[in-house]
Amino acid sequence: MLLLLLVLCMTAISMNLPDTLEVGIFSRYNPDETQLPEEWETMDFRGLDPTDYSLFEKNGTTVIKAVSDKSSSGLIRRIDIDLKEYPVIQWSWLAEDIIEKGDVTKKSGDDYPVRIYIIFDYDLSNLGWIQRNMIRVLRRFYGEVPGRAINYIWDKETEVGTVVENPYTDLVMMHVVESGTDNLNRWMTYERNVYKDYRAIYDEEPPKIGGIAIMTDTDDTGESVTAWFGDIIFLRNAELGNE
Repeated sequence: MLLLLLVLCMTAISMNLPDTLEVGIFSRYNPDETQLPEEWETMDFRGLDPTDYSLFEKNGTTVIKAVSDKSSSGLIRRIDIDLKEYPVIQWSWLAEDIIEKGDVTKKSGDDYPVRIYIIFDYDLSNLGWIQRNMIRVLRRFYGEVPGRAINYIWDKETEVGTVVENPYTDLVMMHVVESGTDNLNRWMTYERNVYKDYRAIYDEEPPKIGGIAIMTDTDDTGESVTAWFGDIIFLRNAELGNE
């Protein structure tokens, strides 16, 4: 009886959840190039110059402007998200430039004008000894290195839908959602079912998300790009299922 009551209680709580979970509503801010949005912080990598991020008005809406000149860093919001409650991410971005030397398969080409970085709260004890120690070493030199992550990226020429390991670590997967130059200088909006993407990539139930980051980087190619990021939300889906 107690178990049944707990199940009914959790079901009622789930039914009362809002349809959207706000992660980054940059459009609510006044444009101010001297500050970052609340609840967001820089995600720096040791030894690398940071990308410049600022609140900026574009086409009448406040968005995040990112300018990268041989630099690499991100903006991250640390937030717990249960993908069984909110499986779908929706975001928009605008890229002014493509990375000419970009190549998703090489360390020398591991740069993107825009990316959405999904960081999972993954228990490192699930990994083998070699992988656990590799993460410890990488964190010592680079800072933030997750045990599981998916990057939704804009690549120079790789086919949309391609999923490959990051050339620096097989713990981070790169998912191409935009490719080429046809849509440069246009606002593009995307939706991805992160729950299903994680299941397809890792063949396991996803842990909770621990953080969402936006990122523009050109440290490996030495190029310069400007990009813009719009609002980021997660959508509830009562018909999620476990495909």
